[in-house]
Amino acid sequence: MALTDGTYRLGPSTARLLIKTGRAGLGRRAGHDLTIEAVEWSGEAVVVAGAPDRSSVTVTVEAGSLKVREGTGGLKALTHADRAEIERTLADKALLHTAEHPTITFRSTSVAGAPQSFEITGDLTIKGQTRPLTVHGKGNGEGLLSGWATVTQSTWGIKPYTAFLGALRLADEVRVEFEVTRLEPAPGSAQSPG
Repeated sequence: MALTDGTYRLGPSTARLLIKTGRAGLGRRAGHDLTIEAVEWSGEAVVVAGAPDRSSVTVTVEAGSLKVREGTGGLKALTHADRAEIERTLADKALLHTAEHPTITFRSTSVAGAPQSFEITGDLTIKGQTRPLTVHGKGNGEGLLSGWATVTQSTWGIKPYTAFLGALRLADEVRVEFEVTRLEPAPGSAQSPG
């Protein structure tokens, strides 16, 4: 299905939302580069191809739904226990404060470009702090959309995870990636024939 004017529903059934981390510090060889997936999230994209400035995107992620999918590098393989510990740490007061701030939200303030290459600027709210964020994206003309944004954790008051007395730490910048694999019109929206 080609991307045409209309309103589309976003979520795990139509797309993937991933967070990719890197390592820093003297002990970085001991740690892992992580791929973390948001498994509970929803959103909506309003597409006006001829007037991108009238398009918009909103996404809400359940902060407690982040699951470790992969760990690469490191001196030993990532175990199930390691994954569980990382997921507990993500929800903890030191990082995302999921009890006090159960959702992470993104609301676009402007969209520029075309479905083949676009930029979405908006407000990202994490832990109750809202800061601007730019998302870079591209489409293949058949409805497959992908893109990325760089989130500097400390900008939102997140102290990057550390271990071994600070010798191993996650890099402050993480990469958020999305891939829309299927377009799903929102209920009640009329799509233009494409």
